[in-house]
Amino acid sequence: MKYHISFDIDFKRNTGKGLYIAIEGIDGSGKTTQVKRLADYFTKKGKQVVVTREPRYNGDGVISKLIREILQGKTKIPPVAFQYLFSADREMHHEELILPSLRQGKVVISDRCFWSAIPYGIMDRGGAFKKNSLEYLLVSQSILSLYHQFTVPDKTFYLDVPLTVAMERLHNTHTIGSIYEDEKKLKKTIEGYQWLLQEFPKEFTIIDANRSVDSVAKEILSQIKE
Repeated sequence: MKYHISFDIDFKRNTGKGLYIAIEGIDGSGKTTQVKRLADYFTKKGKQVVVTREPRYNGDGVISKLIREILQGKTKIPPVAFQYLFSADREMHHEELILPSLRQGKVVISDRCFWSAIPYGIMDRGGAFKKNSLEYLLVSQSILSLYHQFTVPDKTFYLDVPLTVAMERLHNTHTIGSIYEDEKKLKKTIEGYQWLLQEFPKEFTIIDANRSVDSVAKEILSQIKE
């Protein structure tokens, strides 16, 4: 028996005094560099800045060590279970760091946020679905159901970069080491981000990241209203 399911969702907005910014994009898009540039900018302006990332690494949070081992291919668990681990860690991350920092008026800059759960979650569940197919939409909605009550960043920048450029950057920096960092998986991840940009256009500012670091940083700063 088949059932028709349809629903509308909205996301929680930042009600704190601080500013919440997230940088999204595939590996090799330049997220880490632009997070640092933003942090330097706000620090020089005398703001209290909190730099973080999702998933959390380096022992931040009781779940992060296990996530790190899975990402490095040292431990294997079913893909859906992995997404639940991400969800649990993000909830703890928000309650322990992000929301208190925003209430205190700090600038929170995150290398990825819950939005990345969609492209990576879809890819984890096989990634063979055609974009906008029923299966694709159902998987996307099931992942969003875990996150729709999370606080959405005030500004989310998506760094748009061609797959070939991302792969070249990863090879040049010798940073390939995650289970997600191969060409086939990155291609599927880009498709997931494209779906996000299509479905939630008002939540993202798309930045052409196939340019110099300075040019990308300048455009990001031009889009921020303090």
